[in-house]
Amino acid sequence: MGPESAGRGGGGAGRYALGGGGRPRGRHLRAFAAVPGPGSGLRGRAAQDRALMAGPDKTPAGRLFAVARAQPRAGQLRLTLRGRPRQPAREVVLQVSFSPLVALRAPQRPAGATGKGEPVPASAVRVWEERGLDATGPGLEWLLLSDQPVSDLAQALRRVRQYTSRWLIEDFHKALKTELGAEKLQLQTAARLFAALALLSVVALALVDLREKSRLEPDLPAEAAGLTATELRVLRHQHRRPLTSVHAVWRALAALGGHLSRKGDGPPGWQTLWLGLMSLRLLVESVQMAAQLRQE
Repeated sequence: MGPESAGRGGGGAGRYALGGGGRPRGRHLRAFAAVPGPGSGLRGRAAQDRALMAGPDKTPAGRLFAVARAQPRAGQLRLTLRGRPRQPAREVVLQVSFSPLVALRAPQRPAGATGKGEPVPASAVRVWEERGLDATGPGLEWLLLSDQPVSDLAQALRRVRQYTSRWLIEDFHKALKTELGAEKLQLQTAARLFAALALLSVVALALVDLREKSRLEPDLPAEAAGLTATELRVLRHQHRRPLTSVHAVWRALAALGGHLSRKGDGPPGWQTLWLGLMSLRLLVESVQMAAQLRQE
């Protein structure tokens, strides 16, 4: 397995993907260097074989990938990888190793040369998939960096699980920014922007929660979908079906948003679910208004 494979696997490409950022820029290493001290919670996946330094004289101490791969296996982790286009979801058994804090050569800064600053301390956790001789293609391998020390298997597994949550975090940000239009808000003050984002975050979280439940626990009762009793009753009446499970609610909400559920159609996207939820709330308001009119 060559050094370049440390950047491959279930995440997006990028030199450093702090907390799931995934944008391919060396500035992410500068984020490690900019924090006042270790323990700030920065973490990411390395895809560039950084030089290591040792001692106050900044003596070269090898390369990051070689040091990480030289550490003994500390344990295993069973993980379900999410499906991607042309790659179905699968369950893998990953090997885990970790190394003590290493000193990465300082990144290049604007108008400066690489290595002129202080080395950047980071711990390394390696996660890899052992492949048989008959396997085709490289196996999954992550080399995770953290500004927090890792001294045992439990801490290493915690870093891995933090990293694997990045896709859910990215989905939440996508629902918040792309579909709910958080980046299009024309507000002039930070206080108003924070208030609007707080309200939109509730909706985005509800959409992410519904989708994850429909994927991981599709047979949960419909009442666990996060809708109110009135919303669920109106959705059942509009869909003309009983809707007894979370998955059925998710499909009905997507249909209300315009998803046709044809044989070749993929799963509904965030905008479709958002439109379905907004349509459902308009229907509920109409039902409540009709009930008030009858009482007058």
